Amino acid sequence: MRNIAQATVALPKSGLSAKEMSSVFGLEGSRFAPDLACTLPVTQRFAMSRFPRLVLASVLLSLPTGFAALASSDDAWEEFAKDVAAKCTALAEGRIEQPKVVVDPFGTENYGVAILTGKAVGTDAIVSSICVYDKKTQTAEIGGELPSDQVTITIP
Repeated sequence: MRNIAQATVALPKSGLSAKEMSSVFGLEGSRFAPDLACTLPVTQRFAMSRFPRLVLASVLLSLPTGFAALASSDDAWEEFAKDVAAKCTALAEGRIEQPKVVVDPFGTENYGVAILTGKAVGTDAIVSSICVYDKKTQTAEIGGELPSDQVTITIP
């Protein structure tokens, strides 16, 4: 049997954690690696446990900022819906008299989508059209008229 000498390691005030010090000395994962956390003064051991509390505090302090971002995001989506409605309504001129427009509040990843419904110009028929708005180019295209016997849309 071998006797393995136990050594006490005095840590310099380097700001390194016990794990980092083990790594510096090349003892990490070794059976000879001293338990450096036990050799730290009590105040330094408690200082290491302050980090999670600091992270929690910073997260809690950033919450009001996050709510402000949400509010501006809601404003941006509202502005997006107004732009889609305006461009799609302009495209419906000469096709649908006084169209009612419903805009998908978010659209797809690349496109905004709206449905326009109203009386077809020159007839008594109620028609609907689908309008697609490209989010990158901010241009819109409108599809053909869908008669009410194929699509029924009620807009309050």
